[in-house]
Amino acid sequence: MSECTHNCSTCGESCGERQEPQSLLKEHNPNARVGKVYGIVSGKGGVGKSMVTSQLAVTMRRRGYAVGVLDADVTGPSIPKAFGVHGQAMGSEDGLYPMESRTGIQIMSTNLLLPNETDPVIWRGPVISGVVQQFWTDVLWNCDYLFVDMPPGTGDVSLSVFQSIPLDGIIIVASPQELVSMVVEKAVKMAEMMEVPIVGLVENMSYVSCPDCGRKIHLFGEGKTAEAAARHGLPVLAEMPIDPALASLTDAGNIEAFQGSWLDAAADRLENK
Repeated sequence: MSECTHNCSTCGESCGERQEPQSLLKEHNPNARVGKVYGIVSGKGGVGKSMVTSQLAVTMRRRGYAVGVLDADVTGPSIPKAFGVHGQAMGSEDGLYPMESRTGIQIMSTNLLLPNETDPVIWRGPVISGVVQQFWTDVLWNCDYLFVDMPPGTGDVSLSVFQSIPLDGIIIVASPQELVSMVVEKAVKMAEMMEVPIVGLVENMSYVSCPDCGRKIHLFGEGKTAEAAARHGLPVLAEMPIDPALASLTDAGNIEAFQGSWLDAAADRLENK
């Protein structure tokens, strides 16, 4: 054997120093029970990703499933507010207990760990990524479906979620503006690079229903999300309207009272996977 140069790329020998790439996936808390895990993502902010996550969780809960929401948007958490969940999460030597909404949806978010929920989270990327990983490894989830509300974009936290949490798939949220093609493209490419299946696309803010005649008014035009989805061979799971009543329920922390059925097709698809 020739003298080792410690440069495995130029060496054909098999030795103890040559190692196969190691998986970065983490195991959930050994005392937890987690069924399917789906990430709700977008290539940009402001498209209603948390709204889609919340409504999807409510829809699956109404179908009789145990549901959890992991709020990975550490610096801009909105899930507890939407569900009217306040206070601080408790823990034991076994792990951290998620808090529950009125209908029993389990929630974990940085807002449930701060002394005051209005305190800003001024942390650097590695710290934020570590917190998100702990929401997976330390929390005592007990759910059939766990939805991960991802931060916008493709930065540190999104990468950390893709690498450390074994996602069964992602749902991409977009809005109908002209930027949709670029936004979808970024999310699709990241999912492909991380080898995570894409369940489909949800278009939010698709239209407004006229209060007088019920006609759909497409404020930003129509068809852009469908075109982007077709280019990638993906289904459009839902086209959700701008609904003032839903916004009011969310502001009041009562999103579980919403009556829309826009995400039924998405829920059907998750049930059949």
